[in-house]
Amino acid sequence: MRVLAIDSSGLTATVAVVEEDRTLAEYTIDYKKTHSQTLLPMIDEVVKMVELDLTTIDAIAVAGGPGSFTGLRIGSATAKGLGLALKKPLIHIPTVDALAYQVYGCEDIICPIMDARRSQVYTGLYTFSRRAGEKEYSYEAEPVFQVLKMQMAVSIEELTRHLNVYRRPVIFLGDGVPVFKDFIEEKLQVPYSFAPPHMNRQRAAAVGALSIQYYKAGKIETAMEHKPDYLRVSQAERERAQREKEAELIVRPLSPEDAAAVSGLEFQIFTDFWSERSVLDTINQPESICIGAEKSGRLAGYVLAYDVAGEAEIARIAVEKESRRQGVGKSLMLKLEEICEERDIRKILLDVRQSNEAARTFYREKGFREDGIRQNFYDGPKEDAVLMSRESGK
Repeated sequence: MRVLAIDSSGLTATVAVVEEDRTLAEYTIDYKKTHSQTLLPMIDEVVKMVELDLTTIDAIAVAGGPGSFTGLRIGSATAKGLGLALKKPLIHIPTVDALAYQVYGCEDIICPIMDARRSQVYTGLYTFSRRAGEKEYSYEAEPVFQVLKMQMAVSIEELTRHLNVYRRPVIFLGDGVPVFKDFIEEKLQVPYSFAPPHMNRQRAAAVGALSIQYYKAGKIETAMEHKPDYLRVSQAERERAQREKEAELIVRPLSPEDAAAVSGLEFQIFTDFWSERSVLDTINQPESICIGAEKSGRLAGYVLAYDVAGEAEIARIAVEKESRRQGVGKSLMLKLEEICEERDIRKILLDVRQSNEAARTFYREKGFREDGIRQNFYDGPKEDAVLMSRESGK
């Protein structure tokens, strides 16, 4: 069997022709050039040097991510184009799987890390074991490649915490090592080492060798079916989505016409929901502070509060489930702050169910402190209330 292997998922560009018992050719560059400049010339050079007739290959293996968005798209487009032209199947190899496969036979935890920016890494956890399928341990048994944790995008802090739980030696490799080496040395509490230069970056030979195992297991796809694994959206897409969210969010005073929408959200979110009449009465009170957050013409959240003796007491605050973790609650609190400043309100008060740890964490992050407990304050179900407060303008 013969495979053309391609990996342009990271800083390294690498191409190889791999057979079952040898690597026929490998061309790897880790230098300051874009993969659009290097990949096709590298394939052409390899083909010429080994006098390869591309029609004789059985499949095209491609590192399918995670990794650089641009690099993955270039590698994917190249593999798809060759697959369509040659009418050959594609073998999609997870990038970090192929990185780990380079440390063949290692029975420690193999941890490839690729820099995903924003203090995150693309990674997975792997090992080789001779025990798999064997009743007794034997050095003559073939090492079995095991995936302990599938590829993922996580913070480097979360990764080190997870590795400390395993309590096994770890070997690191990948372009994330120079970025996070100091952090690893500071935080990791288990024995560790870093792979040497000849195996610490992507190599197409590893992609090809692993792809042969995939091919035998029937893990192939057509060129049209192939899609890279980005694991998360690109920074440009994240920034665009954030701009769209911010642009469409309107925070404004509630009017009597909003009472039905507020009571509808009350019914969805709370067991002790307020009726439309109760909401309307609150909106119409001159000492009330009633704010709504609107997205695409729909009420996404609201605050109902009372101005009493220079203090703002929040009676209700809620965000619809579909809009949580999108800055709606933060925007409502900022608007409440503005109104408190305008009215010379010095303090903001609220109560929250004792079991609602998510809400209590949110308020603590916004500077609220827990002042005490009001026993059996809530009904449906009966529960204590945690009293919280903060100075306005802080």
